[in-house]
Amino acid sequence: MPVAAPGAPRYHPAVTPEPVTSDAVYLRPLPCAGDHPRALPLAGGPMGFAEVELSRRGRPPELLPAAAIPALLPDGADRLARLSGARLPVAGLALTRPRVMGVVNVTPDSFSDGGRHGTALAAIGHALRLAAEGADILDIGGESTRPGADPVSEQEELDRVMPVLEGLAAAGCTTPVSIDTRKAAVARAAIAAGAQIFNDVSALTHDPESLAAAPLAPAVCLMHAQGDPRTMQADPRYDDVLRDVHDYLAGRVRAAVAAGVPRARLIVDPGIGFGKRLEHNVALMQGLSMLHGLGCPLLLGVSRKRFLGTLSGVAVAAERVSASVAGALHGAAQGAQILRVHDVAATVQALRVWEALNPPVADRQTAGETASEERA
Repeated sequence: MPVAAPGAPRYHPAVTPEPVTSDAVYLRPLPCAGDHPRALPLAGGPMGFAEVELSRRGRPPELLPAAAIPALLPDGADRLARLSGARLPVAGLALTRPRVMGVVNVTPDSFSDGGRHGTALAAIGHALRLAAEGADILDIGGESTRPGADPVSEQEELDRVMPVLEGLAAAGCTTPVSIDTRKAAVARAAIAAGAQIFNDVSALTHDPESLAAAPLAPAVCLMHAQGDPRTMQADPRYDDVLRDVHDYLAGRVRAAVAAGVPRARLIVDPGIGFGKRLEHNVALMQGLSMLHGLGCPLLLGVSRKRFLGTLSGVAVAAERVSASVAGALHGAAQGAQILRVHDVAATVQALRVWEALNPPVADRQTAGETASEERA
């Protein structure tokens, strides 16, 4: 299904515009192969960027050389550094390549696999299989946040996830664990049991205690969602979805930092499918690299989601494996550091090929220098 793209930005390859204030100026690096002669690393990962789309709300965007940004904006050097700088490791994992987060839903009503892993024993077995397939992180959740889902009590959620965390530890599983929860008490208990990431789809807004609990976690993921899961797909609306999501996440990053979580320990997630129509999801996917300007690792979760079914024509969520892998590879090409997926084996296989074809910028530059020396 074709989706209309925004108007082509004006390109200024040689002429630098007059400096502008950085207020409400958005920078979207345009990912490119790292062998581009002027490429900077994109968020320290394998992709590069040599050009940046500069935009403001309601105005046509302009395409500029990345090197022009420090002279163009008062804080341009800092903003360029955020776009290009390497992210610190998360859960002990270097983010120089995309990491795969495997989904473990300990719920009876998840949108794609509800009930299949609803017991602790089944969930532990599934998590161990995902780890064996190559998952870098296991995301354990005990409350479905699919569209229309009803909330569960704190105790019920604890009863679902804690035996799984304890069982994985007893089994000697060394794969880092993330706890997917909106509740501070669940996060605290999971962190005490060894969880490395507090993954909150409400960006620490659902539970008044979450901001106080967040500093306990080695890493915190802040996700954008419009509305509550029960009603979020009723009639989602945005003025400008990419910039609205960017600004919301920027505000939540500030709130988390103010609560005592260093920016280096924060992860951001645009919340694909959470209070968004097809056109909203597509626009976010197309403009995903703008979120690197927040200076945090980027998590993308598109696996098996309805918009992929609409685009691919596949109605059954569990059958959207190829569509999900395509979405994950697009995320990798946009510089996403963490890919949250159900189909770990298929995603890992595809990423191995993608990584071989997209070595890090520094590796390509070294290879190019060696080739030049040999030719000389």
